[in-house]
Amino acid sequence: MSVYFSAFNRVTIVLALLAVCYAPRIQAQPSYDLLVKGGHVIDPKNEINSLMDVAVNDGVIEKVARRIPASEAAQVVDAAGFYVTPGLIDVHAHVFVGMVPRTFAGGFSSVSPDGFTFRSGVTTVVDPGTAGWRNFSAFREQVIDQSATRILAFLNIFGHGLTSGSGIHDHSDIDVEQAYATVKEHPDIIVGVRLGHYLGESREPLDKALETAELAEVPFLLECHLPELPLKDILERMRPGDTVTHVFGDVGDRESILDERNRVRDYVFEAKNRGIIFDVGHGGGSFHFSQAVPAMEQGLLPDTFGTDLHRSSMNGGMKNMLNILSKYLNMGMSVEDIILRATWNAARSVQREDLGHLSPGAVADLAVLSIKQGEYGFVDAGGYRMDGSSRFETELTLRAGRIVWDLNGLTAPLWNQQAKK
Repeated sequence: MSVYFSAFNRVTIVLALLAVCYAPRIQAQPSYDLLVKGGHVIDPKNEINSLMDVAVNDGVIEKVARRIPASEAAQVVDAAGFYVTPGLIDVHAHVFVGMVPRTFAGGFSSVSPDGFTFRSGVTTVVDPGTAGWRNFSAFREQVIDQSATRILAFLNIFGHGLTSGSGIHDHSDIDVEQAYATVKEHPDIIVGVRLGHYLGESREPLDKALETAELAEVPFLLECHLPELPLKDILERMRPGDTVTHVFGDVGDRESILDERNRVRDYVFEAKNRGIIFDVGHGGGSFHFSQAVPAMEQGLLPDTFGTDLHRSSMNGGMKNMLNILSKYLNMGMSVEDIILRATWNAARSVQREDLGHLSPGAVADLAVLSIKQGEYGFVDAGGYRMDGSSRFETELTLRAGRIVWDLNGLTAPLWNQQAKK
C-alpha cells in the first residue's frame, strides 16, 4: 500500500510542478491583438474627448478605457501626443475607375480608392452616383469587391451613370423600376439615389430620382450642376436626411448660397433647419473661401466633409480629405467639431450607424492623427490661398483592425533590434 501511496505522491508532485511551470505561459496569453495607448480619443457618438486607450481584437473594437495594461496586448502602439479617432468617412469620392478616357463611370477620371484613402485616415468612401443601374454590377465586381477601402455608393438616376460630366443625358436612360431593383439588389452597398450634372430644363430626372429614393426608402443626393433648375425649388422638395453637395462653391451653373450682400440666402438656412444635410464636396471647382468663410461667420457650417475626389481634384486645391479638414481648422472650427463631421455625422448621413464610432463591438476602423504646427498655405478651387499655422497629418490607419498605413513606423520594430537568425 505504501508503494501505491508513494507513486501517487510522485504523480501529484509532477503535476504540481507542471502547473507551476506552465502557469505563466497561460497568464501571458494576450487578451488583445492591438492596443493603441495614451492617445487623445475623440469619439463623438460616445461623447469621448479625453486621453484613453483603445483595444482591438479580431478586427473589432474590444475596449475603450483610461488605462489598459500593455501586457494584455500582443502589440502596443504609443499614441501619446496624437488624436485617435474613428476611421474618417469621405462621403463624396468618384472611385468607379476604369480605362475609358475622360469618363467617370468605368473611366480614367475616377481613381482607385486604396491609393488615396488610408494615407488620409479614410477607411470608408461613398461614391456619389458615378454608376447607374446599367453598370452598377460592373462597378461592384471590378472595384468595390476588389478594394480594401470600404466603398458605399449612391446610384445615379441615369442608367449609364456619370460619363463625361457634360450634363447631356438621354431621358430614356431613366428607369425607376430598374433603379429601384438595383438598390434592393445591393442593400449593403447602395445608400441612396443621386442626380447631378444635368443641363436640361425638364424636371423629369429630379422627379424620378426623388421617386426612386422614396420607394427605396433611402436618401437623395443633389450634386448640383443643374443650371436650368433653381436651387431653391429643389431644396424645398428635398426631405430631411437628403444631402446637397458642392455647397460652398462660387460656380456658374447654379445660384450661390450667398446673395449680392454676401449674406446667406434665407432659403438655404430654411433647408438646413429642416434637416437637409450640407456637404462640402470640394472637388476641382466647387469650394471657394469667398463662400465658405462668410457662411461660417454667419453660422452655416458643413455637416460633412466630402472631398469630390477624382483624378484632377486631388492634384488641385482639394488634395485630400485632411487638407479640407485643415482648411476648416484654420478657419476656426474646433478639432472636436471637425472629427464629428468627418466620422459620426458622415455615417449617419448615409444611414450607416454601424460606422463612424469606437463602440465595443464596432469594426476597428481607426485613425491616429497629428496636428503639425508651421507655416502652411491652403488653396481653394479658384486658386486663392489662405495662410494657416496648423495641418492634420495621418500617423496610422487601421481598417478592420489591420494596419493599412503607418507613416513613421509606429508599429514597426527598430531594424537593429531584430532577432538574429
